[in-house]
Amino acid sequence: MSHLTTPTGLPRAPIGAGPLGVGVPGFAHPLLAPTEWAELLRCGRGLVPSAARDDGAGQVTPLHWAVLNVSNGPGARPDPHCMPAVARLRETGVRVLGHLDTGCGARPFGELISDAHRFLEWYRVDGFWLDRCPTDRNQLPGTRRIATCLRTLREDTYLVFGHGSHPFPGYAESADQLVTFAGAWTDYRWSQVAEWTADYPPERFCHLVHGVPRTHLDEALRIARWQGAGTVYLTDRRAALETGAVGDAWESLPGYWDAFVSNIGTRVSE
Repeated sequence: MSHLTTPTGLPRAPIGAGPLGVGVPGFAHPLLAPTEWAELLRCGRGLVPSAARDDGAGQVTPLHWAVLNVSNGPGARPDPHCMPAVARLRETGVRVLGHLDTGCGARPFGELISDAHRFLEWYRVDGFWLDRCPTDRNQLPGTRRIATCLRTLREDTYLVFGHGSHPFPGYAESADQLVTFAGAWTDYRWSQVAEWTADYPPERFCHLVHGVPRTHLDEALRIARWQGAGTVYLTDRRAALETGAVGDAWESLPGYWDAFVSNIGTRVSE
């Protein structure tokens, strides 16, 4: 597989520098996905059963963050169902990130900052997920401006840039984490990591993969570690065929959720 080969003389991504963690790119509304939100709480409290044990004991699962998307952003008014769901999740120590759609860099600066203020006022989020974040060098200054402003709105603001592919390296200087892959398993299993990512630790990168068969779960985890990702989300759900919207794949739990989160902190043989 191409992800296991590196041309002579090129640095390889850091392998297995630490346990992987889970990043949830956005479950459906708590009313539509009560089971999913309950599972986030269970993970945050370390109550996910270990697949390797038969005694029902729990293990601490590193749930790094979860994205809140009320209505392609914070919505027009505070949502009475999202507010308590977010508060309970934050009490477990899990970061909740407000969903800000950058429109690939086309969305006006003022609109994004206004949405950020609403997220902070209504839901007290810990940071922001910049969806459809641009990747090219020309739009780096505008994205850097947005990131700088967001960091002034709240102390210790955590920023994840949802590129979905490898961006120009300069973006790494403005985000806490970059999503350098978001897509289908059929593409991921043959993917290659950008050479420049080897200069950064795994906690700076996230991979989101849909359509992963249960039988390939361990393989997907090995790829993530090999390519130097510190946060992952794997699911057997797929993007909607009629729309091709990748976000649809993240809205419900994968069929192998317990196996996924139970194995996430353990090492898979390289």
